[in-house]
Amino acid sequence: MFGGVALVLQLLDPQPWPRWREWLALPTLLGLFALLLSIEGIRASGAVQRAAQALARRAHSQRTLALALVAGSALLSMVLTNDVSLFLLVPLTVALGRGHSLPVRRVVILEAMGVNAGSALSPVGNPQNLLLWQHSGLSMAQFVWRMAPAALTMLALLALTVWLLVPARPLAAAEAPPAQGPALRPALGWTSALLLLGVLVLLQEHASAVAATLALLVFASAWREVLRRVDWGLLATLAAMFAGLGHLAQWAPLQAWLLRLDWHSPSLIYAGGVLLSQVLSNVPATVLLWPQVRQAIPLAVAVDVGGFGLALGSLANLIALRLEGGRGNLGEFHRISVPFLLVCAPLVWLVLRLTGT
Repeated sequence: MFGGVALVLQLLDPQPWPRWREWLALPTLLGLFALLLSIEGIRASGAVQRAAQALARRAHSQRTLALALVAGSALLSMVLTNDVSLFLLVPLTVALGRGHSLPVRRVVILEAMGVNAGSALSPVGNPQNLLLWQHSGLSMAQFVWRMAPAALTMLALLALTVWLLVPARPLAAAEAPPAQGPALRPALGWTSALLLLGVLVLLQEHASAVAATLALLVFASAWREVLRRVDWGLLATLAAMFAGLGHLAQWAPLQAWLLRLDWHSPSLIYAGGVLLSQVLSNVPATVLLWPQVRQAIPLAVAVDVGGFGLALGSLANLIALRLEGGRGNLGEFHRISVPFLLVCAPLVWLVLRLTGT
């Protein structure tokens, strides 16, 4: 789909290669490649399966475990960003589902919603918040304080959603014994974990090419099977998404239409951010709207809320669904996320009006 959007826009509005290189966001793709390699190494080491078994022994019910996983995804996303949190937790959740009666797909969808809600509180939790924080002139503490009413509303509504959608049944072992997982490989596990930390540090320093090269060298020299297990289809999908939506966000007719609207209106900022995120994804929507809006916190709230609803609303949604890998997960995602948006959007707007944010 995204490749088709990119092709049609290139026919309608031909652009030179330098613009395409900008839209492809090569630093982001290289960073995601390094993260995928590191997480795949941890998974191949058997550490994820062991962690899943330990977590299952401490959980009393499906609901308890789901609440712990979704809360963990929200908390991690405040520090490690939303996509990194999913790379860590979704493989753990899938491993849990192989041996226990856990509704894996539903929990993964709720984890995707968890990282969208949790990352909204942090100036470094997601790309749109980071961009707007840098423009805002606020300190980190001030940004968190201003975002807190909206983010806490999202988190409270999400906790209620988990409570309603995941039953309190005992976390029993699956009727059929799971297939034997890979043997524990400590050297691979520790190397991958240390590499992951190094990759995160390098990404914070905007050295994604160095991170990708380091990860490639590590696994090419010792564990080449990890390279074969990387989800190259996910990287191709994201590249097509970045190219197509990046072009769309800078398409002259769309920008001309936006210029005709009154972006001083708080209600228009909120509605525009939420709705444009549904069709452009929230990061391109942020890039498109910022020159017109120039109000960091209202726009940040709008595009963070816009991460719910359609799967396209946030890159995190697409990553979670791809990592879960089951057929039909897009339909179930929308059956949960679209009603959530229909409740969340007016509720957050009401909180914004009551708190004067």
